[in-house]
Amino acid sequence: MQLNTAKRASFDEGSLDQYLREISQYPLITREEEVTLAQRIKQQDPEALDKLVRSNLRFVVSVAKKYQNQGVSLSDLINEGNLGLIRAAHKFDETKGIKFI
Repeated sequence: MQLNTAKRASFDEGSLDQYLREISQYPLITREEEVTLAQRIKQQDPEALDKLVRSNLRFVVSVAKKYQNQGVSLSDLINEGNLGLIRAAHKFDETKGIKFI
């Protein structure tokens, strides 16, 4: 899954279940790891971006589930949330002393 070339295709039911299983395998990261990854992202390290984003995909799903009964499909909410997560990872400033998520 390439995060920097985000797909806009919607999930069907089976692929959504598979996606949820897949993202549950990515470990959460510590505050210290966030700082290190943010510094590497500023140096254009795609692996750091990938790790920061993947470790926070579950957050996107949890927020998307809160909005799923408002006329937009869960898969569309997740897709848009993932794009927002990628943008946020690029903009994250670790020097402010706050957590990424």
